[in-house]
Amino acid sequence: MTEVLLFSYGTLQDPQVQEANFGRRLDGSADALPGYDRSLVEITDPDVIAESGLTHHPIVRPTTDGSGRIEGTVFRITDAELTAADDYEVDDYHRILVTLESGRSAWVYVART
Repeated sequence: MTEVLLFSYGTLQDPQVQEANFGRRLDGSADALPGYDRSLVEITDPDVIAESGLTHHPIVRPTTDGSGRIEGTVFRITDAELTAADDYEVDDYHRILVTLESGRSAWVYVART
């Protein structure tokens, strides 16, 4: 079983969302994503709203000048759990590989351009 790193700055940090998508609570460590700003996106998918309890979720976009910093949590998950996270995220997001402040490479969901 292959493990990957996933950086979350939003609802994937919520134990209820983790249980619903992965069948377990994830253990993670603090890290940060440099060069991004955070805002909110309206969620209309009723299943995602039911899991998170929220109609608006955080979303990040790269800054034009490289400033900005997003705090969050890095989780070690399986490939199957990464696929489950892909299924959870709505079409406003897409997954990219980034280098975090710690120097670790991790997947993160950012605004689709």
